[in-house]
Amino acid sequence: MTNDQDPNGWEDRVAALWERIDDHEPADFRARVAALAAERPADDAPALFELGAAHDSTGLPEEAVGFYRRALDGGLTGLRRRRAVIQLASSLRNLGRPDRSVELLTAERAVPADRLDAEETALAGAVDAFLALALADTGRDREAASLALGALAPLLPRYNRSLAHYARALLTAPDGS
Repeated sequence: MTNDQDPNGWEDRVAALWERIDDHEPADFRARVAALAAERPADDAPALFELGAAHDSTGLPEEAVGFYRRALDGGLTGLRRRRAVIQLASSLRNLGRPDRSVELLTAERAVPADRLDAEETALAGAVDAFLALALADTGRDREAASLALGALAPLLPRYNRSLAHYARALLTAPDGS
């Protein structure tokens, strides 16, 4: 969003507040985000997302879930949409709903690359990482390890092909049980 589209600098002020999150007590930070969100319409998806993220980041995942859902239901788009899915899935996992987390992140992983911009694509590793955690919490340890190792393979200076192969093999090899 350009400054012409955001004459009050809302996006810049939100970003500046997030840069200083550690300078605020949790309740104060949430209040500051709420004040910024109040500048927008009550059903503004980006504002709802920011409220969810503020609650999540200050230890209130239960409250965050409702804001994330409202933001997504309200048509949240772009990078914030992808972040909302990841953060909602993580919160649900932490609240004892790893099955729902797996569903959300599996669907997010299936979004075609041509529908994502560069910033959204850059979060593919985060989608995989949080999906691996959720898979582990649902007892699907081999799938979790395969996903995590497959995501790690391209980042290694050597052994990329071998690690990618072994990661895939985890899904077909007997688990010893």
